[in-house]
Amino acid sequence: MTEQVFSSEEAKMTTNNGVTRRKILTVITLVFFTSACLFVQAAELEEIIVTAQKRAESLQDVPLSVTTLAGEKMQQTGINRIEDLQQFIPNLQMTETGISTQVYIRGIGTGNSQGFEQSVGQYIDGVYYGRQQLIRAPFLDLERIEILRGPQSILFGKNSIAGALNMTSAKPTEERSGYIQLNYEPEYGTYEGLFAISSPLTEKLRGRLSLRSYDTDGYVDNTFLHSDEPEHDDLAIRGILQWDANDDLDLTLKIERDTFDTTGRQIEIVRDDPALPGSPVPGANYSTILGLLGHPKAITESALDFERQAGGFGEKEFSDNELENLTLTINYQVGKNTFTSVTGFVRYEFLELCDCDYVAAPLFSVVLDEEYDQFSQELRLTSPGGEKIDWVIGVFYQTSDLDFDDQILIPPNSVLGLVSGGLLAPIRGTEVARNFSSDADLWAVFGQATWNLQNNLRITLGARFTSEEKDGSRQVNIINSATGNPANPLLGAPTLYELVFKIINEQRSGHNVSNDRDESSFTPLINLQWDVNEQIMAYVSYTTGFKSGGYDPRANNPASFEFEEEEASAFELGMKTTFWNGAAEFNIALYHTDYEDLQISQFDGAFGFNVNNAAEVTIEGIEIDGRVAFNDSFHLRYSIGFLDHEFDNYTGGNCYNRQTPDGDVGPAGNQLCNYSGKSGQYTPEITGSLSFNYHQPITDFLTLSAALDLNYTDDQNVHGSLDPLFEIDSYTQVNLRVALEADNWEVAVLGRNLSDEEILTYADNVPLSAGTFKTNTFYGFTLPPRTVTFQAAYRF
Repeated sequence: MTEQVFSSEEAKMTTNNGVTRRKILTVITLVFFTSACLFVQAAELEEIIVTAQKRAESLQDVPLSVTTLAGEKMQQTGINRIEDLQQFIPNLQMTETGISTQVYIRGIGTGNSQGFEQSVGQYIDGVYYGRQQLIRAPFLDLERIEILRGPQSILFGKNSIAGALNMTSAKPTEERSGYIQLNYEPEYGTYEGLFAISSPLTEKLRGRLSLRSYDTDGYVDNTFLHSDEPEHDDLAIRGILQWDANDDLDLTLKIERDTFDTTGRQIEIVRDDPALPGSPVPGANYSTILGLLGHPKAITESALDFERQAGGFGEKEFSDNELENLTLTINYQVGKNTFTSVTGFVRYEFLELCDCDYVAAPLFSVVLDEEYDQFSQELRLTSPGGEKIDWVIGVFYQTSDLDFDDQILIPPNSVLGLVSGGLLAPIRGTEVARNFSSDADLWAVFGQATWNLQNNLRITLGARFTSEEKDGSRQVNIINSATGNPANPLLGAPTLYELVFKIINEQRSGHNVSNDRDESSFTPLINLQWDVNEQIMAYVSYTTGFKSGGYDPRANNPASFEFEEEEASAFELGMKTTFWNGAAEFNIALYHTDYEDLQISQFDGAFGFNVNNAAEVTIEGIEIDGRVAFNDSFHLRYSIGFLDHEFDNYTGGNCYNRQTPDGDVGPAGNQLCNYSGKSGQYTPEITGSLSFNYHQPITDFLTLSAALDLNYTDDQNVHGSLDPLFEIDSYTQVNLRVALEADNWEVAVLGRNLSDEEILTYADNVPLSAGTFKTNTFYGFTLPPRTVTFQAAYRF
């Protein structure tokens, strides 16, 4: 990876080149589609139905920026989780980090804190899945997924300040049907089995059973443990019953259980620079220092090459996850209107062991243990639609309980006992135990009404009032690992943790904090729609967003415990068009959103994070998408997103290693850095996707089909503190699927990332490397290299 240092003149050139690149790409796009129209024959696109506004309607009638993917497309192309989905959706990014999972829309997301609500809300069959770890859960037998960009505060609410992922499970069918699909990828030993069967059980009762099993050895070679990582072992089962009690009443019961376990991580050391004065070995890099301390195999290479060295504490990393869900949906006709009740139970727990020093030497490891229980109830009344005023009103209640514990384990043979002349030896055989809990109760009332002023002119007004009570507590103790009892402060460990690593603990200065908070928000919406003609709909909207405050589980300083709410105001101007006699669509949205009091989580360089409301951000850009049916055999989907992300005021940002501080003073007394005027993490200026689909009968009963996907991501910074060393280059992922299909069976070959791009999704400084050893050493998360999967499916 080449270091990039820009002078002011070079920065101007870079900016101008970026603008030029965008103009050129826009011109090429327009020329392409203008030329393509010459080849269009009579073919009509299939209508896409969505529920982005809590009622079934055509995607082309929805006045906001929405992208959809059908479950069949996801199944065929191996989109198993949100991490895979981001390739196909402009302005959507997702990554794992050392101790969390993050998803961003339009450059806005949630950082490294288990106390944060999610900026991008995940909803499955109307139930909120708001915890970070649930973003890792694999998909199972979906009908479709809708990606809603921008604040979705009225009908979705619950903190969806950046956008929402609205997922719909495949439902039982009137006739018996189902499928069996087997996928095999030989290079990394990946096996996947998918099964679903749907059938009427009685005249009024239908059922659907879905199963998914997934195993893979992993694509990263841990040369220290001689193992492939990350190994995945997923198993999911879901049952759905639909009962038409009478002409006015129907009930849908869904029960699901998922386990998704991982051994090892897709993490590797990607850069290791020499140490500064003050290091145990000035001028040496981290690998040399660890070698001199008795661990020459701790780091044997430091490049992005799908190799890592980890497990120096003697155990393999793992993440064991269990998720359970029960959802009951009731629809009852009240005259012309529909009353809907959605009752949801979500429970999950995970236990995770992280080799969070990221090297094959025994420094420290972290155990994370989380349990979460959630109950939610939504009641709403919806008008039939097509009247002078169409409306939906409702109430929402949710209660949740969160328990999160993490232990930083310093083994008896930790290398830390050898540095600074043995000064840190007393912390060997101890652990830092952080125990956190938070309970929340939320209720909301909401409504949205569309007044059809004329046949071609509509105005929509909406609002949501939310009130939430939340309490939290955190305690930090230093524990003697051998006895399980609090460490004796007279023996030095509690004092060393405070003086050297700034971990304020109960045994020395006291660290037992708790509080409760009560907050409310009012989020309005106004939207004006104009049907220019039967093929063109234009709209303009204004709305606000809100993400609640809370408490931080992982800070080491009692002063860093509570953080406040985050707010947004958003404008959007858009147009949706259908033309060429229904054979083509072109949709465009221009957006501008201001975020205030952005919730920021900042790594303290050692063992913890600090959370505050440190930033104000403005984002704006353009999103374009559409489809073209050139003929009955050849279809195209296209989408492109332009993003301009800028911190208007961010003077309290974490400095990257060796950066000169020029910002505010942080809660721990350290000076921070000023990032005002700069772009944030995961903010590529351009992202785009092209999908070509071709079907051609070759015999009376066989059809050849091919799907080519080109997914482009522009330059972006993936470092947690925006270190310019990790402004990664743009890349294009190429996927190709070729299939031979009959009436009820199919065989296919799927190539993913055929361009074999080496993609870094997250980077940060290796813990302790900068603070204790004075080196500039980085770890990173990677996406898989090129894979080729063989698929076979039977449908009945």
